[in-house]
Amino acid sequence: MPEYRYIGLSLAGKPVQGTLYAENRWDLKKKLQDIIKEHRVNINKIEKKVTFEYKVRKGLDKPISGEQRAFSQAEVQRALLNMGFQIVSIRKKLFDFRPKIPTLDIVIFVRLCADLLREKFPYDEILLHLANDTSNRTLKETIREIHKDLKMGKEGFQVYGRHAKVLGKFTVHMLSIASTSGNMEQVYESTAKYLQRDADFKKSIRSALFMPVIVLVAIIATFIFYIMYIFPQMTGMIAKYDIAIPPMTKYCMGLSTFLQNNIITLIIGFTIPVLLLMQYFRTPKGSILFDRIMISLPVIGQLLHKSSIEIFARVFHALYSGSGENINVIKTAASACRNSYMEMKINEIVIPTMLREGKSFTECLEKTDVFPQNAIHRFRSGEESGTLRKSALQLADYYEKETTHKMSRVVDFINLIVSMLVTVLILVLTLISSEIGMVSPTSGPSGNF
Repeated sequence: MPEYRYIGLSLAGKPVQGTLYAENRWDLKKKLQDIIKEHRVNINKIEKKVTFEYKVRKGLDKPISGEQRAFSQAEVQRALLNMGFQIVSIRKKLFDFRPKIPTLDIVIFVRLCADLLREKFPYDEILLHLANDTSNRTLKETIREIHKDLKMGKEGFQVYGRHAKVLGKFTVHMLSIASTSGNMEQVYESTAKYLQRDADFKKSIRSALFMPVIVLVAIIATFIFYIMYIFPQMTGMIAKYDIAIPPMTKYCMGLSTFLQNNIITLIIGFTIPVLLLMQYFRTPKGSILFDRIMISLPVIGQLLHKSSIEIFARVFHALYSGSGENINVIKTAASACRNSYMEMKINEIVIPTMLREGKSFTECLEKTDVFPQNAIHRFRSGEESGTLRKSALQLADYYEKETTHKMSRVVDFINLIVSMLVTVLILVLTLISSEIGMVSPTSGPSGNF
């Protein structure tokens, strides 16, 4: 997330300076308005932190090139001069693009953090070692920025939240939870395990669907070529002769004419609703509706639903203390489950019912209608025996094994659907081609052929 620095004056005429993070200019404008309203300041200047490329030398040594992120060129120049360098050149980097880090690199980073935390390494040293050993430039810069912000005493959600675009929202959320959980090792271990399985699942889908999707795209392109090019040519030729047109060919000719006359209207009519729907699904209410639909889908919906329950149970196990106030633990586990519909149900039913009516955790979970009886039974047995934390881990491990086995079935199911679609399109093209071959003129333009 981009970082900005604002400079201004207070009502008393004193200089004011601060930094903030914003996703875009509208978000920046809103946050600046909040600052102006809350602190009553006049903001005169806004600077964005960007990357500068520099070339420096010491004495007669060979020039050294490097990059440094800063709000202005003057900052970079001042820092290099203070280090005793002679400045050859400093310029703003033309293309300051930070690509998303590959999932495998993120998994390795989180896994190494978990392993080193298990060996009782200080988190500060872990970040320094990983920043030096990481080959991915974007990940290296991200780790260094995280290390710097944590040393400055910033909160975990603020530190990790600004890197959601490169690390992913789920990873950022889990690492933020780990920073305040008091049990970083288990949260990192759970995050790495889930990210690895998620990456394996996506890899399986890509490998299984690579060729079917290529064939599907080729057939769709061929079908469009038939409808948009071949049939218009046939229409002009058939208009000259008295030809009996087979029904499917006649229908395709009508479809071709309709598409040519209305193609722009159809594209606009399809694109605008899709864009509006995508925008709606990004809103809080839309996100809840989307996640509710996703877990209701056949085959893949059950997989997503049980994966969310697994994450909930695993985070609950990592944070649950067994005594005292654990409402925040439930809230945190709900926010981490990657399903806003389940999160809404837990926050609006489970927590208020526990606080207001004093009912047990499992009784409240049962009222949400988003947890299957197997999960309810496991939580209830743990609650009654005083081993709720252990039961949460057992439930998470059970769903991990079940979803891992079902992933291959989901891949096969998707592959089957794509193959069936390819078969149908091939069949349609074959029938159309057969009918075209059966078309024969009975008379010429003047009635004789």
